[in-house]
Amino acid sequence: MEEHTSKQPLLSPTEICTDQDSTTDNLSHTYFVADADDIPPITGIQDFFREFTIESKKLWYLAGPAIFTSLCRYSLGAVTQTFAGHVGTLELAAVSVENSVIAGFSFGVMLGMGSALETLCGQAFGAGQIDMLGVYLQRSWVILNSTAVILMLLYIFAAQVLRLIGQTEDISREAGKMALYMIPQLFAYAMNFPIAKFLQSQSKIMVMAWIAATALVLHTIFSWLFMLKLGWGLVGAAVVLNSSWWFIVVAQMLYIFSGTCGQAWSGFSWKAFLNLWGFVRLSLASAVMLCLETWYFMALVLFAGYLKNAQVAVDALSICMNILGWTVMVAVGCNAAVSVRVSNELGAAHPRTAKFSVVVVVFSSFSIGLLLSVFLLVFRSQYPNLFSESESVKHLVYELTPLLAFCIVVNNIQPALSGVAIGAGWQALVAYVNIACYYLFGIPLGLLLGYKLNMGVQGIWYGMISGTVIQTFTLFCIVYKTNWNKEASIAAERIQMWGGKPDGKTTDAEK
Repeated sequence: MEEHTSKQPLLSPTEICTDQDSTTDNLSHTYFVADADDIPPITGIQDFFREFTIESKKLWYLAGPAIFTSLCRYSLGAVTQTFAGHVGTLELAAVSVENSVIAGFSFGVMLGMGSALETLCGQAFGAGQIDMLGVYLQRSWVILNSTAVILMLLYIFAAQVLRLIGQTEDISREAGKMALYMIPQLFAYAMNFPIAKFLQSQSKIMVMAWIAATALVLHTIFSWLFMLKLGWGLVGAAVVLNSSWWFIVVAQMLYIFSGTCGQAWSGFSWKAFLNLWGFVRLSLASAVMLCLETWYFMALVLFAGYLKNAQVAVDALSICMNILGWTVMVAVGCNAAVSVRVSNELGAAHPRTAKFSVVVVVFSSFSIGLLLSVFLLVFRSQYPNLFSESESVKHLVYELTPLLAFCIVVNNIQPALSGVAIGAGWQALVAYVNIACYYLFGIPLGLLLGYKLNMGVQGIWYGMISGTVIQTFTLFCIVYKTNWNKEASIAAERIQMWGGKPDGKTTDAEK
């Protein structure tokens, strides 16, 4: 990965132009055109393929390890659930409910709030403001740990919350106990996600992959030992899962503190407590943006539970959502990669490179989604046998496969565009788009088709995927109409406003 972006000054007198902005009282604004290291204008097919190959290598250098890391972390909870199934049926239900409802909700909030760091650290790194990365990391720790204290109430009263949403008494009681045991994991989330974005913005992805892989291996071994061999049951599950997440946090912190990040980490600073409100607003916008997307498909399974023959509908839909969840891991890697590329290049005053990164990641994500969809359609008669013995469930999965295939294509493009939004700092705008497309259009249409027109689970899914299509198209239009020169200017202003050096010069240590 080329490191030239970390050494670019914010402004050079020959790289700016002035424009009148009618939305801000006709004040004159200065913004980037491009600097010498930006990609040259593409004038033909040969130029396009040359730059496409170069940019693809940069993206997959980031996306490959990011996908692997996501899969490893996603597997921690899956391994715990697998061993819980060998302990007992009630224990499996308790772990599953706590993992998907209580921890799942907190995971979404923390991941969303942590993604604010993708914007800030990525743009600061690209602009050469390396010393600000550590300050941003500490600010995010302050905000996320404060949020964790509030979310801890959800863990303390988990049993009551689960009863309120309709879980049985036994499952609510056991899942409530599990939630109390899992409070340390909540604070591990608060520490981990800022660290992950801090390292990701510097393209230090491989170390995260190695740590996640080591954690998964150790987690599997100790889960077997504590849960089955020693017979600790739910207590063993909690001890190992908490330890695995804190192992990831501590290992990453040791890597940072060892000096491998250079000027990005120069120790703890009181600057972490400055400009917190602006940081909180961006963090909250990020959380709302990602949580609205996560909860949207959780609602799909919830609504299916109220249909006639609900058990078959929920089982079939759960199989489809499981497959969709694994395929989305690829999109998550592309999301992480493009957010780094866009934020780095905007911070470095490379608007053409940032724009071309968007083209490459959308094309790549679409191609991968199409390939996975074709594979599912070819084997639509065979793959349901891997998940169920029920003929009714398998038949419904077979009928839902074309819709699942289409959903995979859309949900590979949409996270890539969301990654662009995170890299550019558009979280608040995308949150409004999500509310309108998902909750004011998609869900009402799904409920109308599913219940009023008696189309069942297909109708609910048709309506909700329509919301996703409109959201994806809206994001595509926003990206298409974006003035990337002006986005580079906004990135510079954001860095200076939140602690960067106003003259935009690199320090002697950075040269």
